[in-house]
Amino acid sequence: MKNRNTPPQRNELRKVRNQGNSFLALAFLFSIFVNLLMLTGPLFMLQVYDRVLGSRSVETLSALFLLVALLYALMAMLDYARGRIVARFGARFQSSLDERVFEGTMRRALFPQVRSAPATALRDLESIRALCASPVLLALMDIPWTPVFLAAIFLFHPLLGWLAVAGGALLVTIALLNQALTHRKVAEAQVASARANSFSEHARQAAEVVRSQGMQDDVSKRWLSQRNEALSQSISASDWTGSFTSLTKSMRLFLQSAMLALGALLVLRNEMTPGAMIAGTILLGRALAPVEMAVGQWSMIERARTAWISLNQFLDSTPPEMTRTKLPVPKAHLVAKSLTVIPPGIKTPTLRNASLELQPGRALGVIGKSGSGKTTLAKALLGLWAPAAGEIRLGGATLDQYDPDALGQHIGYLPQQVTLFNGTVAENIARMSQNPDPEAVVAAAKTANAHDLILGLENGYDTFLEGNDSQLSGGQKQRIALARALYGDPVLLILDEPNSALDADGTLALNTAVRELKKKGKSTIIMTHRPQAISECDDLVVVEKGQIVKSGGRDEVLNTMVQNANVIKRHLNKVGE
Repeated sequence: MKNRNTPPQRNELRKVRNQGNSFLALAFLFSIFVNLLMLTGPLFMLQVYDRVLGSRSVETLSALFLLVALLYALMAMLDYARGRIVARFGARFQSSLDERVFEGTMRRALFPQVRSAPATALRDLESIRALCASPVLLALMDIPWTPVFLAAIFLFHPLLGWLAVAGGALLVTIALLNQALTHRKVAEAQVASARANSFSEHARQAAEVVRSQGMQDDVSKRWLSQRNEALSQSISASDWTGSFTSLTKSMRLFLQSAMLALGALLVLRNEMTPGAMIAGTILLGRALAPVEMAVGQWSMIERARTAWISLNQFLDSTPPEMTRTKLPVPKAHLVAKSLTVIPPGIKTPTLRNASLELQPGRALGVIGKSGSGKTTLAKALLGLWAPAAGEIRLGGATLDQYDPDALGQHIGYLPQQVTLFNGTVAENIARMSQNPDPEAVVAAAKTANAHDLILGLENGYDTFLEGNDSQLSGGQKQRIALARALYGDPVLLILDEPNSALDADGTLALNTAVRELKKKGKSTIIMTHRPQAISECDDLVVVEKGQIVKSGGRDEVLNTMVQNANVIKRHLNKVGE
């Protein structure tokens, strides 16, 4: 089996982050000037108390005030600029990974064991971007200036400096304790919340079953139980972070008061000036402000840190797919040799040593009981599940030689459970293309015998559908999904229980569509256990317990394998008339 993925790119997040280093470097440069300009207030206070009040000079006060106004205006512009820079850094970081993460999320959704899990990778990416766009990142950039400001207080008086250092060390200790004691609780709260949200989404999707089976009360109680657990975890984490936030704020205010008291004592002893006392107090507040903000917003920092680790693991486990050489449109000739398929997350194969061949212009029916391996075969032929052994060739090339999107254009697929998307009927038929080809859309609808059905809708092809919650019946959805499978004139059409929701007219339309495809030289594979669906099939294969036990012409296989073959053939003749 060939590996369809590129080798894992270690530290992919770090590489993307490094692409924005110019943004961070510019933000750090602006931070230097912003923090230097933060000295404006203390220096102005020092000059007012020690020079202006002593000289009683209005001219000096006016000049100083004008200078301070200009400096604060400059600081405001620089602070605004660095905020916009880091916001754009976050936006660039997210946009660089959006497609990569979404593509990986879609591929992981093909694995049964993770399909029901919430798509957390996109939320992780958003959490990282939110941190970059918040003032918290700027506070983290300002924290390296805390020692500088604390050291500057020594210039006023050594005792003030040592008090400031002791206070700074105390706040840093509180911050470290906050990280050590709350990060696990924050993570547990996130997991509990994600579990409750996932359950509510599943319940919403199964709303009809919940209501019709009298499950509303039990489902609500189960969701409320999970919700209350998440709320309890969140409150517990919030209590811890809130206590550290309050402690940090109170400690900073106390330290400023202690600084003022110590400064006043030194002024009374004539060891420093009143201006230095006030300036030192202001400078201490400025030095400790980013630490206080970081502690207060620690939950956001912790979410971003957890998201970084989780997203890094996601990218490592879901490497990007290889770039493949573009191949021409293949012939409608499908060959599967000695095919063994092990579904993702399962250790034993559900399809073993299966071989079949389908020539252009023919239709093949795959029949068997539920769980016999029909769906496994369909997903292998679609290229969704790679063979553990054997090979599948379309037009002479193995499926893994095609780009996945290109292969999807060559193969039309009608799944057993139809899914429509939010968009117009035309957009759904055009496979959600942003610029659907109207002629191709109508042609596909006509081939699927859905044109008149669509024209009967309120706005025809422009009728907006709310995904699977639209006003369409199951049969109408399946007809539109068949048109989607036929869009772009694929060379191979794979139908999985195509008439499960169709009435007699829908089944007739389906058989007519298969007949038209055969005339055009296209190939069709129909997975079914309903006699009506194989009326246009030229050949049949019978799947039992993961193996093809019989293959050949339709009537030959029916005579050999099916007990009520005559009844089925009479029914087929009626359908084909």
